[in-house]
Amino acid sequence: MLNRTIVPKIIDAVDFDLQLKPYQYYTLDNGVPVYSVNAGAQDVIMIELVFDAGNWFEDKNIVAATTNFLLKNGTKQKTAFALNEHFEMYGAYLNRNCYSESATVTLHTLSKHLHHLLPVVAEILTESVFPEEEIAIYKQNQKQRLEVNLKKCDFVANRLIDEYVYGFHHPYGRYTSTIDYDALEKEALEKFYRQYYTNGNCKIFVAGKLPTDIEQQLNQVFGHLPFNTTSIESKNIIVSPAEQKKYHIINDPNGVQGAVRLGRLMFNRHHPDFQKVQILNNIFGGYFSSRLMSNIREDKGYTYGIHSYFQNHIHESCWMIATEAGRDVCNATIDETYKEMRRLQDELVDDEELNLVRNYMMGSILGDLDGPFQIIARWKTYILNNLTEAYFHSSLQTIRTITAEEVQVLAKKYLNPEEFYELVVI
Repeated sequence: MLNRTIVPKIIDAVDFDLQLKPYQYYTLDNGVPVYSVNAGAQDVIMIELVFDAGNWFEDKNIVAATTNFLLKNGTKQKTAFALNEHFEMYGAYLNRNCYSESATVTLHTLSKHLHHLLPVVAEILTESVFPEEEIAIYKQNQKQRLEVNLKKCDFVANRLIDEYVYGFHHPYGRYTSTIDYDALEKEALEKFYRQYYTNGNCKIFVAGKLPTDIEQQLNQVFGHLPFNTTSIESKNIIVSPAEQKKYHIINDPNGVQGAVRLGRLMFNRHHPDFQKVQILNNIFGGYFSSRLMSNIREDKGYTYGIHSYFQNHIHESCWMIATEAGRDVCNATIDETYKEMRRLQDELVDDEELNLVRNYMMGSILGDLDGPFQIIARWKTYILNNLTEAYFHSSLQTIRTITAEEVQVLAKKYLNPEEFYELVVI
């Protein structure tokens, strides 16, 4: 019987023995790779098809995102309404998302309904027709949404800082305008669809409480489709950052709040410093008890929240500091941010703060491994970035063993104010 008078032993998260559940790998008849994690207590399943169909591959702005969005808006056999009705009838969700390099089609459903839903997913990937009326509705909605968002200082700031860091003609720095929507043509969408979806490069990620015949079901529906039959040309797109480093833009003359963005170009996950810099980032501004939050939110009261983070694209990355502050304290917020950079360069982080960050990061990883959907999401990140399980274990080892001296060296190397683009949008 449990003795409640005895205080349970407290174990720091840094001492947890974290393990990443392995995936099962197999290929369909057409060579499409499948990565699956069979776990969980509920009879639910997630199937995500990942295509090399992100903004990186488009020749004309917003074609990739528009094609992805309109996949579900009509096929040769079903209208957009009929498609939505079909998935709703089975209590399922079919989502589409377009990113910089990849685009996804994701199905969440009860396992027992798979045989009703997978053929319709295949239909969407092979028989979408992009009706003119759906394109017109999409254009109208997007232009209205853009018009509203352009009045928001944070929206404008997010667009511009990416342009400054990467260059407007780079997929990471490009943004949309009403002119882009007006120039959208059905033929461009159909061409992109045929090349990057119907005949595209596809990987499938599966997670949940999987039926025993999941491999057979996937092979029967997707194994005969013309995926991965032609190689997709690899584009080498050069970053062209802006020469000027500081910008102050008045978007709303009567605005009482400003969006502050500081950003600098960084490396991807394959760089030897990447994992260590993640720890430096958390100390600096990556979680609620970070230096930036303690100073600028708690002490100065300039903002409700300020955060630093990595964008983590596949090719390049950006180290970003983002906040919204009162119009009269935006410059002071930037000054305090630079002051925290210099503190990390000049002073060693004490053991208490470093251990707090270690435990926070280990606890975050533990939370990220809670359930099959989270596990397959981590595997997907590794696979799409050409990483292995060794990366997972090396990241844990880095968190446990990094020293204050190493953190200081990294701060001197990467947290130099003159290397950051500085933007305030009122």
